[in-house]
Amino acid sequence: MIRYPTTTFKTMGITAPSSGVGTEHHDLLKLTIERQEQKGFTVVTEDTAWTQELAKSAPAKKRAEEFMEMMTSTEIELIFPPWGGELLIEMLEYVDFTKIQTKWVLGYSDISVLLLAITLKTGIATAHGTNIIDLRGEKSDETTARWLDILKTAKGETVKQISSKLYQKEWDHSIASPVVFHLTEPTKWQTVSGTEEIFSGRLLGGCIDVIHHLIGTPFGEVQPFRDKHIPGEQVIWYLENCEMSVADLKRSLTQMKYAGWFDNCSGILFGRSMANEPVGGYTIDRMYQDLTKELELPIAYDIDLGHMPPQITFINGAHAEVRVADGKGTVIQKFI
Repeated sequence: MIRYPTTTFKTMGITAPSSGVGTEHHDLLKLTIERQEQKGFTVVTEDTAWTQELAKSAPAKKRAEEFMEMMTSTEIELIFPPWGGELLIEMLEYVDFTKIQTKWVLGYSDISVLLLAITLKTGIATAHGTNIIDLRGEKSDETTARWLDILKTAKGETVKQISSKLYQKEWDHSIASPVVFHLTEPTKWQTVSGTEEIFSGRLLGGCIDVIHHLIGTPFGEVQPFRDKHIPGEQVIWYLENCEMSVADLKRSLTQMKYAGWFDNCSGILFGRSMANEPVGGYTIDRMYQDLTKELELPIAYDIDLGHMPPQITFINGAHAEVRVADGKGTVIQKFI
């Protein structure tokens, strides 16, 4: 059984289990805090949110201690890191998973390591979606704005998301925008088969660059999670590639296959990527074709997920039905 956090949260906590916000970007964090307070939220920030040194906000133990303080707080109902980073994995050994409370943790990129670990270790649903720093605009685009609707979906209820109309090709924080993202490119969800694909199952995933490092550790035990919390059910993996070449991506996917992560899987979703550089003529399209044949699974790609926003909010542990056809997609999640 999956446990879903409360839908009536009013207080959010900002801590940085990966990278914090350096002084050069403090204005962005201050603005996003102001925006959330204007929406009626109480925002609590901790020290690591404002610091960054040596590729992380603080030493691993301090990051874990601060995270656990927020996790065990009776006031904070949503933990919302500022953004991702590089070295979240260092702090997992200091997290007391026996004290994890049923409250939302939301983020993506390096934060997906923590999200997946929490769900696998505890059976508590976690939310893969926007960073709080990207909610600093006067308003949000239609896809990003759904994060709040998704987190306010009650247990037993269903929520539907659709593919975006446009996506952002490149990041440029120097250009101000009322909606933060510069959405200029037409969105087109695709399938390897070239035809309509429909599949369903329990969602698990994140940024493959970092989550594949959980394999073989106490924080990446997929089968025990499945046996205890979703016995016999199929899984949909949603994955996004931030920095890996096609060869590195294929190695990581093969490692996941060898570890059994794709056992009883109904399909895989891949986000848009600025990476996916070919190696020796081996392109991402060919890799997707090879993976489809190897796993005998439907694969959809260029979906709204990851570092080329906007992105849909995926709930680790939730049941989903995915439909991709004619360049568009729908994701229906049910909190059961």
